[in-house]
Amino acid sequence: MIIEDSSTLFEIEVEVFKEWHKRPHKHNFFELVFIERGSGTQCINYEEFPYQAGNLFLLPPLDCHSFKIVEETTFYFIRFTDQYFLNDNGFGNYQGWFDKMAYILANYNKRPGDILNSDRERHYIKESIYFIHKEYLSKEQFSNSVVAGIMTAIINILARSVERFYVDLGNERHQRFGEILRYIHYHLMDTEKLKIPVISSEFNVSPSYFSEYFKKQSGKSLADYIIRAKLKLVETKVVHTDLTLKEIAHQLNFTDSSHLARTFKSVYGMTVKEYKKSGIGCCAS
Repeated sequence: MIIEDSSTLFEIEVEVFKEWHKRPHKHNFFELVFIERGSGTQCINYEEFPYQAGNLFLLPPLDCHSFKIVEETTFYFIRFTDQYFLNDNGFGNYQGWFDKMAYILANYNKRPGDILNSDRERHYIKESIYFIHKEYLSKEQFSNSVVAGIMTAIINILARSVERFYVDLGNERHQRFGEILRYIHYHLMDTEKLKIPVISSEFNVSPSYFSEYFKKQSGKSLADYIIRAKLKLVETKVVHTDLTLKEIAHQLNFTDSSHLARTFKSVYGMTVKEYKKSGIGCCAS
């Protein structure tokens, strides 16, 4: 067992359980759980999913999660604090990496359970986790940079996997609707590219029909969808950064902090400060 250190940016543990034990609550940004061997079910937010060797689960920080073990299981727990992405740990544009992880977490609830799509991805991540574990234990020169490089690839795979799922789901509703959702999320910080004439031109839909089309497919107006997508990122930034509301409002193109505060309360029924204190959904085992 690795002892928690508040200054630690990254942790990896290997545990073998015959039955699940409640684990100490840790305020991590997110956690990956790789199943090396064993079987049972994962419970996340009161939904259950079977697990077996080779599965990879993403555990967002404010979700309830546990495992019901049927066959003795070897778990690899990989934990990250928000500081891993907000400091220069080899990622280069580390703020960009934090936003990418915020994007993954904001959309992960669209596909709980095992996060991988292909055997090729599964094999790569399995071998990468083994290698990361060895580097983590060795603490040799340049180990941090090596681990950061590998995690860059893993995070890209996770982002692609989550994105692929909700894009395919959108395309099932109507041809190319998933691509429209991908476009919106990709340009979420660019107000000009989210205007109806621009989006409708990009996807060859009549501007006069686009609003009706989007609401029919998503159940929300385009403006409401964009606001709620931004607020999912606000949630992550409020809980996992020391950014002021003014700074968050500027990053996400709200008019000002008052505009963001009013919008947040109208959607969530509480102030940003109340939300941060409430620890909504936080019952992690």
